[in-house]
Amino acid sequence: MFILAVAGKETEGAYSVTSATGEQVLYIFEDEDDAIRYALLLEDQQYPEMNVIEIDGKLISKTCELNNYNYTIITKNDIVIPPQDNDFI
Repeated sequence: MFILAVAGKETEGAYSVTSATGEQVLYIFEDEDDAIRYALLLEDQQYPEMNVIEIDGKLISKTCELNNYNYTIITKNDIVIPPQDNDFI
């Protein structure tokens, strides 16, 4: 499994999106190529450079559940595009 983090700031947190209800949701990608493509889409929208980080899927989901943090697993069959409103600009 893979997550995204701002290059050079990987220890400060992972990329997440804001849901329709205003909650942060961590994107966890099953496939590295999908994570890379999403990172490139973010950069095209003027986000900072993103690094793709390999993680243990069971560990990250357990960590999110223990900390009451929302997450979603992006499968190979899912299509996700970055939100248009960008807090990094």
